[in-house]
Amino acid sequence: MASRLLVRCTRFLSRASPLATVAASNRTNPIAATTLSELQWAPTWVWVPERPLCDARNVARDENVPAMPRRTQLDKLVEKADTPEDILWAWKEHRGNGNQAAIAMVKLSRMVQGTQGWITTKDADILMDPRLQDIMDTINGQVSAVWNSTLVSVLRSFWAMNLPPSTSVLNSVQTEVLWRVRRLSYRQLALLVDWGWERTGSSEVAIVNAALKQLELRWTEISDARTVSALISKGEHMSSSLMDRLEDKALELAEGFSAQEIRRVCLSMASRGRRCVPLLRALSYHLLQKPSSDLTTPLLLDMAYVYGKLNFNHSQVFQRMAAELLPRVPELSPIDVTRCAKSLGFLKWLHLPLFEAFAEHYTANSQKYVTPQVCNLLMTFARLGFQPSKGEQFYSKVHSALECFLPGLEPFLLVDVIWSLCVLQQVKPQYCQSLARPEHRASLSASGSPNRVENCRLKLLHIAATLHLDHPGSTEADAALSGLVNFIPASPTVSPLQRGLRESLQGLVMGRTKALRTAVDTVYGWTLDGEVVVDSENQLVDLLMLSCPHLPGGGGEQALPAGTRRLAFVAWDFPNFGLRSKELLGRFVMMKRHLQLANLILVEVPYYEWLGLKTERQRVAYLKDKMGKAVAEDMAK
Repeated sequence: MASRLLVRCTRFLSRASPLATVAASNRTNPIAATTLSELQWAPTWVWVPERPLCDARNVARDENVPAMPRRTQLDKLVEKADTPEDILWAWKEHRGNGNQAAIAMVKLSRMVQGTQGWITTKDADILMDPRLQDIMDTINGQVSAVWNSTLVSVLRSFWAMNLPPSTSVLNSVQTEVLWRVRRLSYRQLALLVDWGWERTGSSEVAIVNAALKQLELRWTEISDARTVSALISKGEHMSSSLMDRLEDKALELAEGFSAQEIRRVCLSMASRGRRCVPLLRALSYHLLQKPSSDLTTPLLLDMAYVYGKLNFNHSQVFQRMAAELLPRVPELSPIDVTRCAKSLGFLKWLHLPLFEAFAEHYTANSQKYVTPQVCNLLMTFARLGFQPSKGEQFYSKVHSALECFLPGLEPFLLVDVIWSLCVLQQVKPQYCQSLARPEHRASLSASGSPNRVENCRLKLLHIAATLHLDHPGSTEADAALSGLVNFIPASPTVSPLQRGLRESLQGLVMGRTKALRTAVDTVYGWTLDGEVVVDSENQLVDLLMLSCPHLPGGGGEQALPAGTRRLAFVAWDFPNFGLRSKELLGRFVMMKRHLQLANLILVEVPYYEWLGLKTERQRVAYLKDKMGKAVAEDMAK
């Protein structure tokens, strides 16, 4: 601003001061009057500061801008060529410069690569053709004359041809690319990364690294969605800071993404575990706007995997995916069915018609399912607590398959499958006998991490509880139980809901510590948030001296008096339910069943009811009301 002001003032003063001087001297010097007209037309020499970098007006008008070269006969013949022989003949008849040789090389390589590749005998003959060698020699000698876009393309052609690293033309082109890397456009840099990221040669790695460095410095130049998607899909070779910037740019250009570009970006984010919520929301929104023709089956399956991998929930996208996949289920392969079911299971999203279709697909094609696929399908159904409407047909196929492969499963997988059958109430006592063997327990302790072993032992307690409560008096169940019930689980982490419930239970009993137990670990592997005993008039009874079969020590020695009832308080947190549902997941359905079979009256405290209670008085009144309803339901039975 200051420089412009000075220039304008200089122009004004240089024009005004001669006239003012003449006007003043005209009164005393008559000679000056004669030159007044000359002074008015005299040239004024003004000094203007040079600003070549910021002022476009200083560029000379008559500067010679290089024009586009005229198209030659060689250019026309190469463009119209249909076979590699046409290109080689055109080059022999109309030999051109280095840029034309590079264009001919790119066209020829695309033709051969698009037909049969570079590994056949015919292709080897083409590589030895003297005309092709002449093209390469021209490129090698005039590589500095090759245009940037053509230079990048011809480098890709040489990479596709798998030329030896010692080839002179390849080394010349790679060196020229390294020299020009700062002058390449952002799209050309992205193509270098896209094409060269799998190559291991020192020169190729140097080119990719140089391109990545320029990309990180010039990321603001990106202007198209295709370049962003191509770069993010190669994210494993990029720094975290560059990926953050690319995700910001993808969020800006998300509207222009095609369905396949959305798929590429999301798969790359899932493979690297990058859970960018704003970008996932934007891509999900634009995916919903795509027509059904763009939502192919592989795309839908990949998107289900992405959402499951990143634990990202979007109910509208899930509904659209289910609606698109449901009529295509009969055409899916077993691996596609299990993959989709497993992804939705991770999301805790149960779409009944879609899962019914999965069950029917297994029933109709059970002979095509291999062992891991059957196991994954069972574990997914158990996680969601899904029971097929045609359960007899489905489980008959499952049991016939289990009898063949169950004994040969890996120890941890064997526990997971049998535990899933317990959740689905389909376990048979003979399945569990192998779990009670000492060698099986030894293999569990030796082949897994401490957390995995702890979780596996907890599942063994649940399996033992199922055998004891669902199959009482069974000889096979007793034999399996003898080797399972010898483990005390660690206390689980206490959630805020459980902590608040236990504090409110203290207020409910009004200081009578002998009438309440909190954080009760049972022999079935489940933890109760609270336990009380009430008489026939719903008055609290001291329970410390009463026998408790569900406790590891058995409790006191006194039997439960007639007319009394044992109540168990259980808090159901948000993760205990399915997505957008008030239905418990399969694990907690089994917990509820076990506790009821153990003669405990369950007082359930779900999060969506508890969070609405703001004061302690409201919570105590709520618990009293829940206790009365639970006792009334038990009496009605």
